[in-house]
Amino acid sequence: MPGPGGAGPGPRLGAVAAAAAALLALLVPAAGSSAAAGCEVPPSHRFDCGAERLLAREGCEARGCCYAPAASGAGGGPPWCFFPRGYRSYRAENLTATARGYAARLRRVAPSFLPGDVGVLRLDVALETESRLRFTLRDPARQRYEVPLATPRVSARAASTLYGVQVHEDPFGLVVSRRPGGQVLLNTTVAPLFFADQFLQISTSLPSRFISGLGEHLAPLVLDTAWTKVTLWNRDMAPVPQVNLYGSHPFYLVIEDGGSAHGVFLLNSNAMDVVLQPSPALTWRTTGGILDFYVFLGPDPKSVVRQYLDVVGFPFMPPYWGLGFHLCRWGYSSTTTTRQAVANMSAARFPLDVQWNDLDYMDAKRDFTFNKETFKDYPDMVRDFHQRGLRYVMIVDPGISSSGPPGTYKPYDDGLKRGVFIRNATGQPLIGKVWPGPTAFPDFTNPETHEWWHDMVKDFHDQVPFDGMWIDMNEPSNFVEGSQDGCPNNSLEKPPYVPGVFGGRLQAGTICASSQQYLSSHYNLHSLYGLTEAIASHDALVRIRGKRPFVISRSTFSGHGRYAGHWTGDVESNWEQLSYSVPEVLLFNLLGVPLVGADICGFLGDTSEELCVRWTQLGAFYPFMRNHNDHGNRPQEPYAFSPAAQDAMRKALRLRYSLLPYLYTLFHRAHTAGETVARPLFLEFPKDPNTWTVDRQLLWGGGLLVTPVLEAGQTKVSGYFPAGTWYSLVGVGWVLLPAPLDTINVHVRAGHVLPLQKGMALVVALTPDGFARGELFWDDGESWQSFEKGDYTETLFLAAHVSTANLSTCQTGTLPKDYGDSSRCGFGMDTGETSPFCALGSAVWCLLGDGIPGGCGCGEPLVAAPWGSLELPPRGLGAGLGEKCCE
Repeated sequence: MPGPGGAGPGPRLGAVAAAAAALLALLVPAAGSSAAAGCEVPPSHRFDCGAERLLAREGCEARGCCYAPAASGAGGGPPWCFFPRGYRSYRAENLTATARGYAARLRRVAPSFLPGDVGVLRLDVALETESRLRFTLRDPARQRYEVPLATPRVSARAASTLYGVQVHEDPFGLVVSRRPGGQVLLNTTVAPLFFADQFLQISTSLPSRFISGLGEHLAPLVLDTAWTKVTLWNRDMAPVPQVNLYGSHPFYLVIEDGGSAHGVFLLNSNAMDVVLQPSPALTWRTTGGILDFYVFLGPDPKSVVRQYLDVVGFPFMPPYWGLGFHLCRWGYSSTTTTRQAVANMSAARFPLDVQWNDLDYMDAKRDFTFNKETFKDYPDMVRDFHQRGLRYVMIVDPGISSSGPPGTYKPYDDGLKRGVFIRNATGQPLIGKVWPGPTAFPDFTNPETHEWWHDMVKDFHDQVPFDGMWIDMNEPSNFVEGSQDGCPNNSLEKPPYVPGVFGGRLQAGTICASSQQYLSSHYNLHSLYGLTEAIASHDALVRIRGKRPFVISRSTFSGHGRYAGHWTGDVESNWEQLSYSVPEVLLFNLLGVPLVGADICGFLGDTSEELCVRWTQLGAFYPFMRNHNDHGNRPQEPYAFSPAAQDAMRKALRLRYSLLPYLYTLFHRAHTAGETVARPLFLEFPKDPNTWTVDRQLLWGGGLLVTPVLEAGQTKVSGYFPAGTWYSLVGVGWVLLPAPLDTINVHVRAGHVLPLQKGMALVVALTPDGFARGELFWDDGESWQSFEKGDYTETLFLAAHVSTANLSTCQTGTLPKDYGDSSRCGFGMDTGETSPFCALGSAVWCLLGDGIPGGCGCGEPLVAAPWGSLELPPRGLGAGLGEKCCE
């Protein structure tokens, strides 16, 4: 039955009579259900009636539920105690029209088995845009915690929508279907709604088993729906499967039959479980807040991601240097060893843009200090790096040392005076333990903390002119459980339902859930800690440097990509972690955090030469590329390996550097249009079901396909190539590609123009009918809001080849007056030279297409034979493309 949101204006407040017909269509009356038939539920369709504790038959039936022991599968199997069909919870009453959509009162028909049951709820349904629906369930009698994330404010309903909505009366349920076609996307009638003080549960059917999202976990890109429990509660935990990790992103994307897609976002930051079952269906089970849902209609996966980012924010634009190669190690124990690493990279002719330091630089591991013995020339070292064209980033942890005598450590002394620290039950700063010993934790939800953080960052930057911040341990991590004094014995520390968090308690590995912050309790705000620190760090860098900020964070939440990037934490040096890094990078792009990568060669444990080569080759296509190593491990800088391994790594790095203009343009599109940088194949080819589960390959934009080797001892790799022309590929489908140790397979998709650098060049890959399109965004690489201020140029390339090759360009924007003299085509230290901006008039052109004869030229299209690989005569993309052609 059609729901609201069809063509024409919807009803407004005060127009209930005029909307009567629509409301009658919206409301579905109660349907009868016999108790005897209620327990005849197939195992795959059973919803757990005893989620908060194990129930025997007597306890299960006392709740009015069904008891049927069943075999358990790998994911736990179907519940033994489950809800019968038609189990009554809430009844919908007084459905009325509002300016934004509809509202109703929900009344619980009988008390539930949960403490703190909320008897009356308010349902608000907002038809926000043609493709975005929002609905909330709140307690109208009591203000509850809501996530303080800035989201779009909509005052009137959309004139027409791609969705219909039905409200089922008794038991209450909401059904959202796609228009046209009627495909049901969300159906909460499949299981009862629960809304208690510390237990909120709602379930829905899914139209497909192809579901992605719900980060952060070590898992395939498409999640297993065979009774999989996904727990969201940020945790300092080296990545292993089936464990809650550093981030919480309660958003999922489903690919439906035929390739359409939709997404759902629950704006809730409390500890939660999301249970997937094979019917297929999904259950949200959270421990607080409200139920605040967004539904995105797509209708394709790209549109779903863009619609999600319309709500949580488009990604920030990184500085150009941030896309180069980064080098770090916990174990660069002095300025001497740090300088030597940079010198070794230069001597071995490896490109390097950013040098990092871990905790080694600090005095007693305290923030905003440096060791006056081992790092006595620390400020000079950073200035020397700047003279050589390098940038510098160092680690900063949130925990502030609290053990020094008063007056000896300004960050703590000043923080105490300004009241910036999270407080315990007595109102005093909660003291935990991290690297420097006893520590207090800044409350980044407090505006005064942002000012204090800015002041501390500025004081340190005045001494050491760093370029970016690496914020770690910000889940927040704590080496003691809760605090040095333990945690109170209350319902926040011991809620009636504890999701499947690692350690079994909310305070495990972090601070007390009942500790108090400016906006609410840590129980509510915990998973926002990393996001709020990222916002404070982002804003501090903008104010201090006056340039584009660069922040990389371990802990994340929805909306994180607006302020910072992410690295995937303490990965082990093994082939499994290498393989998992591909779906991890793809997932964070779907979540709106495109600046993401794993520690190349692994962080924990010793790497091997073959593993490090293959990881460097894949890492050359991470949006964020950093080699980082743990102290005590064997060296894993590129120069630490054999000449053959170095050659393979150098080739991969130079290939990345040649493609940086293309990568930079992709980040511009992410920043301004909500697009992804690294993409799963299904984002470009949703109509091809073979792409839906591919997560061992990745795309850069729509034009470049990367097929890495992810297993030891392999010299061939299988990859899937969707229909179309791929240079160099004959045919479509799964293809076995040669992949010797010095090679990573990269293919250009016909129809794309790729801008390259050193020197400036274009790869024009024609479709069979002779057309290609591409674009280039170019600015000075680091000015704050250069696009918003118009200090840029954006060039659109349109190529056609019938009997002769023609390429048209269309430019918008203007470059700063001194840009051409002060910029470099290629950042990095591969040769040590700087190159001025290469004008398009002197660019090299590579024309790829069937039957096109070979040739070479400068300032006009370069005509080349179809590629057998990404090797371009005479020397290849990674070795200074165009140098021989422009002699």
